[in-house]
Amino acid sequence: MKNRRVVITGMGVVSPLGIGRHDAWKALLEGRSGVDRISLFDPDEYKLETQIAAEVKEFDINNFYTDRRKVGSMLKEMDRVTLFAMAAAKLAIEDANLEIRKMVPERVGTFIGTGVGGLITTTHDHIRLFAGGPRKMGIRTIIKLMPNAPSGQVAIEHGAKGRAKSDNTACASGLDSLFDAYMYIKNNRADVMISGGTEASLNPFAVAGFGNMMALSKRNSEPHKASRPFSADRDGFVIGEGSVVLILEELEHAERRNAPIFAEIRGGGATCDATHIVAPDETGSGAARAMREALNDAEMSPSDIDYINAHGTSTTLNDERETMAIKTVFGDHAYKVAISSSKSMMGHMLGAAGPVGVAATALSIGDQKVHPTINLDNPDPKCDLDYVPNVAREMKINNAMVEALGFGGHNTVIILSKFVA
Repeated sequence: MKNRRVVITGMGVVSPLGIGRHDAWKALLEGRSGVDRISLFDPDEYKLETQIAAEVKEFDINNFYTDRRKVGSMLKEMDRVTLFAMAAAKLAIEDANLEIRKMVPERVGTFIGTGVGGLITTTHDHIRLFAGGPRKMGIRTIIKLMPNAPSGQVAIEHGAKGRAKSDNTACASGLDSLFDAYMYIKNNRADVMISGGTEASLNPFAVAGFGNMMALSKRNSEPHKASRPFSADRDGFVIGEGSVVLILEELEHAERRNAPIFAEIRGGGATCDATHIVAPDETGSGAARAMREALNDAEMSPSDIDYINAHGTSTTLNDERETMAIKTVFGDHAYKVAISSSKSMMGHMLGAAGPVGVAATALSIGDQKVHPTINLDNPDPKCDLDYVPNVAREMKINNAMVEALGFGGHNTVIILSKFVA
């Protein structure tokens, strides 16, 4: 069977740095932080030690759909996590000039991952149950909270009749969905995939839960400086929210309709540490194996990679062990690769974090620029690679790697390349 090439033809971004790829990319290149004091609820009311997050400010689904009856139905039937995905998917489909109903809809799939699903609905309706009994929950609780709701609702809205699913592998969920979508097209199971990740876990339950794990930054007085990947004084990640959905397409299918092409997906890999439910393997071996798998799939050597969009959470264990994994795979070339963390500005968007990295990397390849890792003024001696500190950089990028590592020991890696016909 002829090798089917897979390209990215559309991007939809709903993020703490802006809505739409243009605004978000401009903010990333400028090194702007999207972290601020939580406004979706009052953190003092819940006595939360962490009072900061990366919110999607002023999100309104009315800005994406003009049919008031439809919007009313969406607000009743969809959690914020699904509304984000619906908005991002609409932006991506418009960006790709995609008309699914004029195609073979059975050849269009929808893979949208989420680490948590409808957590806002889960906690809200749990409170209503205990306060007023089962009838206070309403009839839509389950369809709002289920993790596959974003992929299902997006498929329904756009008439995509191919396979629809949601990967739920914690912070690797979105990148797993993109990897699976790439493989689905490559193996001739689809021609187009609507794929990415979405997350909306900014509520007291999640902030308290992550806080009790000692995973979150408590730098409340300096929110813009709280996310500090690879810095010696990092004290945890900053929880974020949002959605990034991409259109993946088989190359000849894209060329027949003169679709825009941002980058080509060349390979991917995924592994499990199988050592600890939260802590990454102390040698970084699981992440290293995923990198090697991706390189083998792409038929590349480490020296072919120019840039890495790192997982880079700003936690002690991740940043140190991710650095170890990169050194293990890349050897001396590790010191020649530019590396940056989008989470330094967007916070950690959990299941949507990997797709953020893919979108940023595809735009990096297009513009031949990489965004910085901000707040990196005091590097950790154990993290001694080139993390593009504080200022964006123009550079030649032919091939790049995106990493996502999740609780459960999940490690997923995708390799992108500059498109060459």
